[in-house]
Amino acid sequence: MGQDYRRTSTTVSLINYHFVFCPRYRRKVLVNDVDRRFREILQELCDEHSLMIVALEIMPDHVHFFVNALPSISPSDIMAKVKGVTSRKLRQEFQHLQHLPSLWTRSFFCSTAGNVSSETIQRYIAEQKTRG
Repeated sequence: MGQDYRRTSTTVSLINYHFVFCPRYRRKVLVNDVDRRFREILQELCDEHSLMIVALEIMPDHVHFFVNALPSISPSDIMAKVKGVTSRKLRQEFQHLQHLPSLWTRSFFCSTAGNVSSETIQRYIAEQKTRG
């Protein structure tokens, strides 16, 4: 997955984005139940918007999200949907997050897989948990 061309009635595309984004003040809130629920919400959101998760690594204070998208949705639209929906739902469901006006910072990193192979990005994301 992630290297196959996706076809719609009007397009053929292979667009992979690598996103990195953080909770406000780089708080280590993405642990235990919050981590699990974030994964569930993100999967539901991706299914709804025809996004395919190639790799996902959730660290306590940031997220690496490698996704295959159709050309009809821009990277900024993807992040707006991901951050908006997950922030709202997680803050509604977890008492200790309710005091935050927003879960995420406004900024994010985005890169396409144009200069680096998809396998390299997947390996990088997978190795994040093993780093000190």
